[in-house]
Amino acid sequence: MEPLFSFETDYDKAAFSSMARALRKTVRKKHSRRSHIFAWAVVGVGTIFLFVEGMNIMTLAAVVVVLGAILFEDRINGHFAMKKILPGMTHAKSDFYVDRYVSSTEMGTTEWHYDKIETLAEDKNYFILIFGRNHAQVYAKNSLTGGTAEQFRGFIEENTGLKVQEI
Repeated sequence: MEPLFSFETDYDKAAFSSMARALRKTVRKKHSRRSHIFAWAVVGVGTIFLFVEGMNIMTLAAVVVVLGAILFEDRINGHFAMKKILPGMTHAKSDFYVDRYVSSTEMGTTEWHYDKIETLAEDKNYFILIFGRNHAQVYAKNSLTGGTAEQFRGFIEENTGLKVQEI
């Protein structure tokens, strides 16, 4: 049986950053919001402290580090996730069928079922299938064969019963 849609995706910095952003904006949304509120409060209090008490290198360093973590959160999380990937898993070919999809890497082939997907997300470069708070897969739109991005979006929404969230 021929696949309806196929992707070839390189799991690189961009892919991992997109996965991190999708997780943060979907299944980790509440936790992320609380963390951001706390981080911005630390930046605010630190900045006020710098103006009231004068320049303190430790306070300045703390404010800069927290601010950097807020601004580059997805890249940082993507970087650390990328460090955990097993050798041979950096390139995947995935074929989507009506009842399942199959992903192949140098490590082997895995069959997945649509009912295991918790959330669907999409950004300008990737479709992201989310399985939980810490697990996701990305599919590069520029490698899509078998149809258009719009057709795949409709297909995956129909097969999962979920709506793709734009991130």
